[in-house]
Amino acid sequence: MFNLILFGPPGSGKGTQSANITDTYQLQHVSTGDLLRDEVSRKTPLGVEAKKYMDQGLLVPDEVVIGMISSKIDDTPEARGFIFDGFPRTKAQAEALDKLLEFKNTEIHLVLALEVPEVELIKRLVGRGATSGRSDDNEEVIVKRIKEYHAKTEPVAGYYFAQGKLERIKGDGTIDETFKLLSKEVDKYLLPA
Repeated sequence: MFNLILFGPPGSGKGTQSANITDTYQLQHVSTGDLLRDEVSRKTPLGVEAKKYMDQGLLVPDEVVIGMISSKIDDTPEARGFIFDGFPRTKAQAEALDKLLEFKNTEIHLVLALEVPEVELIKRLVGRGATSGRSDDNEEVIVKRIKEYHAKTEPVAGYYFAQGKLERIKGDGTIDETFKLLSKEVDKYLLPA
């Protein structure tokens, strides 16, 4: 089983590139954002609680997210591997994910960090919010999310760098250009299905 984390600030293209990687390598996509948005849209108790955090640009509590990931892994035992999109966002989450995967007799093999200039991130997120109605659709919330990313999430890159698993990828090219750069790294571990 091959496990990959696609990492980067809000608006860096994680969702788009996760879909490309999922299709090409036949990995199970684990997007905590999608899982949480599904809970919010269905107005489940978890979704109502999560929305309070999301609307403020804050992170949803770790134990909630780890539980969702554990269930996703258990629900797909035949999986070739998983791509984690938008998680872990903190060093504590990375450590919790490593423990969860170790318990399931696997590990994270590769972490790809998309790097996009902040001006481009804001432009992308404002545009996305205008068309999707997502809660991160105004510049004040977007800037707060980017600051939160730099404060809490960038240390995750250091955590995986210390394990020799991190590759930084230029993410401000076209979708195809960025995917080629990502594929070059994934191919070292797993060939397309």
